[in-house]
Amino acid sequence: MNSEEEFYDAETALCDSKTSQENNMREKRHVVVFGHVSVCLCRHVCFFICRKTLPFPMFSRNDFSIWGFLRKCIGMELSKITMPIVFNEPLSFLQRITEYMEHTYLIHQACTLSDSIERMQLVAAFAVSAVASQWDRTGKPFNPLLGETYELIREDEGYRLISEQVSHHPPISAFYAESLCQDFKFHGSIYPKLKFWGKSVEAEPKGTMTLELSKHREAYTWTNPMCCVHNVILGKLWIEQYGTVEIVNHSTQEKCVLNFKPCGMFGKELHRVEGHIQDKSKKKRCVIYGKWTECLYTIEPKVYDANKREQGLRFSEQNAGRGTDDADEMPDVEDTVTMIPGSTLLWRIAPRPTHSAQMYNFTSFAMTLNELEPGMEGVIAPTDCRLRPDIRAMENGDIDTACQEKERLEEKQRAARRERAKDEEEWSTRWFQQGPNSYTRTADWIYTGGYFDRKYSHLPDIY
Repeated sequence: MNSEEEFYDAETALCDSKTSQENNMREKRHVVVFGHVSVCLCRHVCFFICRKTLPFPMFSRNDFSIWGFLRKCIGMELSKITMPIVFNEPLSFLQRITEYMEHTYLIHQACTLSDSIERMQLVAAFAVSAVASQWDRTGKPFNPLLGETYELIREDEGYRLISEQVSHHPPISAFYAESLCQDFKFHGSIYPKLKFWGKSVEAEPKGTMTLELSKHREAYTWTNPMCCVHNVILGKLWIEQYGTVEIVNHSTQEKCVLNFKPCGMFGKELHRVEGHIQDKSKKKRCVIYGKWTECLYTIEPKVYDANKREQGLRFSEQNAGRGTDDADEMPDVEDTVTMIPGSTLLWRIAPRPTHSAQMYNFTSFAMTLNELEPGMEGVIAPTDCRLRPDIRAMENGDIDTACQEKERLEEKQRAARRERAKDEEEWSTRWFQQGPNSYTRTADWIYTGGYFDRKYSHLPDIY
């Protein structure tokens, strides 16, 4: 057995569902093997191994003039601008993209199904769930430093993940996740282009997501929708996702087309997702509908179309003579998706903690991502963003130290870049290399392996 396979060889209770997790929480003594380093941990299995809150609540932004800073940035790409820490939340962007994994159980379920259309339904639900944590998350994650990494191992969810900041200009983050049972691989690279348009900030997450299901020898690819944060100057901040997401099964040529609807007139379409799955002959096999902030259903196309015609007539009668709303005002949002009779539920979002609003609107999963567990330091890579002093200081409520550390790290990164230029030395990535995506042939970053061998002596001192 190689060191990658023995990386997390621990006695653990694997739970089949969140309900069984809640019923099976019990304290055990673990000997966790990190490469060749054993760490004894006495902790609760499943939910009790992770914290449920941050050390310090979110600070107030009321005293900061956002307009005084942003008025200089209209039409510019914000990734090239050093942003004040007041805009941030205490996570790195590498940790933010790890939130794609919150609903990994959908992938595990897809692996067990024999029908390719049913597998596509769950892959579509996973793609939608991957952006669900962005709901009400108006804080900006910290830009990763060049060479920064993040790892996450979840035995209870059956996967491990590694990510690396592979480029600074443009900022590109690459990630690779795999099942501990070798059932799936999920990987991609993201170049988040941010632009300020006067009243809103628009984010285009360029990059391809690839999901491979080993048992079925299938590969799915897609890109994420656009995201826009409204009222960044004045008023209540609110987020919408919009655009078409096309998921392709490269083995069967089946396709799922999802339309993340923009707010539209009266706000009726805010957060809504609607689409369909078609087979190789382009025959529509099922319809998918719901909200990316709440849940997703599937239903027969004929039943959905009949219901939509009926609802369309009702809406026209109710709104006859109404004017248009201001596009930047937060529209009234229907609390729940109305389930059409005959629908099957694919996914429902996990409820957020009651104190989420005081904790940057983090989900329970996000609360855990920057936790530095006992025995972890000295085992994880020294480039892991859990070790970033500016993020740690902000999480602990020390904003002055966070600002100072952020400035120090950015200057240290600039100095290192000047030294490389002086020596005519190119930056070398550690765990990923640039290359074409195996299925789309578009530009991508491919995991080269070796991270979990725990050999980190060659890594740069970025903190």
